Amino acid sequence: MSETAELNVGGKTYTLPVIEGTEQERAIDISKLRAESGHVTLDDGYGNTGSCKSNITFIDGEKGILRYRGYSIEELAVRSTFVEVAHLLIWGELPTSAELQRFSNMLTENSMIHEDMKFHFEGFPRRAHPMAILSSMINATSCFYPELLDSNYDTDSLARQAANLLSQVRTIAAFAYRKSRGLPIIYPKLEYKYTANFLHMMFSHPYRDFPLDPEAVRALDLIFLLHADHEQNCSTATVRMVASSKANLFASAAAGVCALWGPLHGGANQAVLEMLEAIHREGDDGSRFIAAAKDKNSGKKLMGFGHRVYKHYDPRAKIIKQACDEVLARLNKSDPLLDIAKKLEEAAMKEDYFVERNLYPNVDFYSGIIMRALGIPVEMFTVIFAIGRMPGWIANFKEVAEDAKGRIYRPRQIYTGKTLRSYVPIKERGQAGS
Repeated sequence: MSETAELNVGGKTYTLPVIEGTEQERAIDISKLRAESGHVTLDDGYGNTGSCKSNITFIDGEKGILRYRGYSIEELAVRSTFVEVAHLLIWGELPTSAELQRFSNMLTENSMIHEDMKFHFEGFPRRAHPMAILSSMINATSCFYPELLDSNYDTDSLARQAANLLSQVRTIAAFAYRKSRGLPIIYPKLEYKYTANFLHMMFSHPYRDFPLDPEAVRALDLIFLLHADHEQNCSTATVRMVASSKANLFASAAAGVCALWGPLHGGANQAVLEMLEAIHREGDDGSRFIAAAKDKNSGKKLMGFGHRVYKHYDPRAKIIKQACDEVLARLNKSDPLLDIAKKLEEAAMKEDYFVERNLYPNVDFYSGIIMRALGIPVEMFTVIFAIGRMPGWIANFKEVAEDAKGRIYRPRQIYTGKTLRSYVPIKERGQAGS
């Protein structure tokens, strides 16, 4: 017999089903509670609410587990690539050799944006934030490919849309960077693979290609891979929310970019570098900042440490720390900010104050350091995050689009405003309270 839960309200008992996921996650199903009882639940920030059923990503924050479609992030990081993981997330399985070649070819074929879109880039002010440009241009992309929108999201149609968006997001991002620097646009090269092509478009000279260090390319590819999906975070939930209205993939992804832009979400790795720069400006090697961070009245906060989901070490941080050490050694980078970062990391790993509070370095801490070492400017950090997260957004969009019983997302609220009152003509209102 299926397990149930009982809720007693006003002397009446309501029976609620208990459901269990494939990893023994358990939930009380309240989807019919309002219809049966007239009550809704209040869960500010959705911290205890399962908004959907999904087959894409599993996280166990207590044990530090992250899996894409059942594959551990540790194994994928060592053995896979971002493009292969993108295929896994979107289509549910690791690709065969033929499937991977077909997917890679589609990405290559779609790497060029429509030539007329260059006029849109010219309309943005030079100081425009790359995330603003990215969101706007993703939305604009749908205007240039209307044939992609006239579909019922069958497999072939979604494949074309996914390849178009996943490929062109890096082209748009690179163009946005070049625009912000007043540099001429660099077009993608068909012979370069996904991540190498992005670095080429970012940093090449019109008459001289950027030297692509394999270690640097692999490090950035790893950052993309580690960020490819992370369950129902703010931006992914936003993508699903917009998709539930039957908005197209480009509009849904553009909304995801806007949600990701916030400093409490995708802007976290940018905040790490800004923290390190502030410490350096003050002539501190990190020691004074560490002491201040322990004082709740100091206003100092360690950015890039701890995680809302992971109660112990972020599994992605372990992977990217090793990559960080290898890249810095390979590129022979000498940077005072990196020395400060190592000081903060050492303190967080050893001092009781941080260990007891599970304030371990997370993926944002190390990814920011790697991107700085690669020469990627701080304002592009969140854009890099958006490129990496695109496969997860597409996969979640696909789940919503393919749900035959899908309904538009419509959370409820508990109203706390004024009760019914009558309109008072302006001449009778007096001076107070108007």
